[in-house]
Amino acid sequence: MKLKLNAIISKKHILLAFLVLTLSVAVFLNWSYNDDVLKTSSNEEDKNFGDAQFVDSSYEGEAFFAEAKQTRQKSRDEAVMTLQQLIESKEVSAEQKSELALKTADMADKIEKEGKIENLIKAKGYEECMVYYDDERVDVIVRTSGLESEDAAKMKDIILKEVSIPSENIAIIEVN
Repeated sequence: MKLKLNAIISKKHILLAFLVLTLSVAVFLNWSYNDDVLKTSSNEEDKNFGDAQFVDSSYEGEAFFAEAKQTRQKSRDEAVMTLQQLIESKEVSAEQKSELALKTADMADKIEKEGKIENLIKAKGYEECMVYYDDERVDVIVRTSGLESEDAAKMKDIILKEVSIPSENIAIIEVN
């Protein structure tokens, strides 16, 4: 009986289940930390501190963050659901499932890093912050009424301590 059970549940299956569970927990934690932003605000301007250049456009303060966080969470939930369906599919080979497990772990790592960067920036006194991180760049959207170049440099330092990307691939966008 023990041999039969081992054949059904291998180490790969256990690892895969653990990775899916870890990703699910990361998505839930991200959602729960960002759920308190569903407020509205008036239309105000934003500034982009890429390399000391400003790019002006218009956003709606807290409403922008609420909508952006909902959209990000919806995308992540859909990605998790798709990964779970693929992993549970009998048509997917063991090798493909291993690749999916690696992608799941990578996604969970990125979600964790985004959350950590957001929290570290908020700890510097900013009310609201969102971070989008992929392998090539980091985009930070921060709510403030006046972002100085030294503040942008501090944010870049936080980012560079957490991820390995060139500093020119970091964009900091201010939303009032």
